[in-house]
Amino acid sequence: MSQPSDFIYLSPPHMGGSEQQYIQQAFDQNWITTAGANVNGFEQELATYTGVSSAAALVSGTAALHLALLALGVGPGDEVFCSTFTFVASTNPIRYVVATPVLIDSEPTTWNLCPTALEDAFKDRQKKGKLPKALMLVHLYGMPSHMQEIQEITNRYGVPIIEDAAEALGSKYNGQFLGTFGKAGVFSFNGNKIITTSGGGALISDDPGLVEQARWLSMQAKDNLPYYHHTSMGFNYRMSNISAGIGRGQLEVLEKRVQQKRKVFDTYRQLLQDVEELEWHLEPEGFYSNRWLSCFTIRKGSSLTPEALRLELLAVNIESRPLWYPMHLQPLYRECDYFGARVSDDLFARGLCLPSGSNLSFSDQERVADAVRKAFLS
Repeated sequence: MSQPSDFIYLSPPHMGGSEQQYIQQAFDQNWITTAGANVNGFEQELATYTGVSSAAALVSGTAALHLALLALGVGPGDEVFCSTFTFVASTNPIRYVVATPVLIDSEPTTWNLCPTALEDAFKDRQKKGKLPKALMLVHLYGMPSHMQEIQEITNRYGVPIIEDAAEALGSKYNGQFLGTFGKAGVFSFNGNKIITTSGGGALISDDPGLVEQARWLSMQAKDNLPYYHHTSMGFNYRMSNISAGIGRGQLEVLEKRVQQKRKVFDTYRQLLQDVEELEWHLEPEGFYSNRWLSCFTIRKGSSLTPEALRLELLAVNIESRPLWYPMHLQPLYRECDYFGARVSDDLFARGLCLPSGSNLSFSDQERVADAVRKAFLS
């Protein structure tokens, strides 16, 4: 559906300029397939950027999570601990492999997985004599999780971490890129992410064998024979050479995009510093967010709800979005075990994401800020 010309989108794609050169190269070489220089180059360049040994370029972040679970041997009868405050694409792959999600609440500072709730879940499962096969850890809106505390817990129980860093490419915890702490890290390159391949994702790891296993599974798990021979179930998850060309161009401007996104957040805070009802999603010391989306919660006691604010913004052609609706409240996952203190329930009830495009002009930000201020004063 088309929108008015003055419509301000939440997080639109932002091209860097050289994407079409890589796409044209693919056309010139006639590599219009899931192989070619762009796919290989994108994988190498992404691995180099993040500082890991290997990367697999895939059709989506969801596919990358699915393959990470399979590569770690997660299957029927297993449990996977997972952040409850997330998009459904984090939990669905657990069910793809016929495992069971166990949902872990957030803590109020980063909005990410709560180490205390995680420890409670581990103690419970240890008493029952069955630990989870993996932890699916989500870094929301580009904000790092409390990695030191979380890793201390998972190391103590011998459980690997899959980092769902779909929203967090370019973010760092104590100077180290997110996606590189766990056994596997996953990124999304959907059209609204900090960089895009139009649709796509990647799995990264310092374990080349794990990445190779995922890449093999992504190409229908064809055995190394001259004819089509299969001993394992595979998938059609490999990124196309065209999409990877977009990704290579986007990677060239990633650091610039991170700075632009961070400036958008800082500008909102400055423009709206007089609106006392807003509580911004701030970085603790040592946490470096790519600020994929600029988010806040509305102070308790305010007469304005996030939904009322969202509708007021939409009425003047400004897109905004509620925070994620927790998985333990979703009809699809309500029956899953949950550990926590309902922190994510409260965040959802009070939170909103503002337009955060890296190409958002200052005048458009002023327009958004004026609309927010007017909504609180009316």
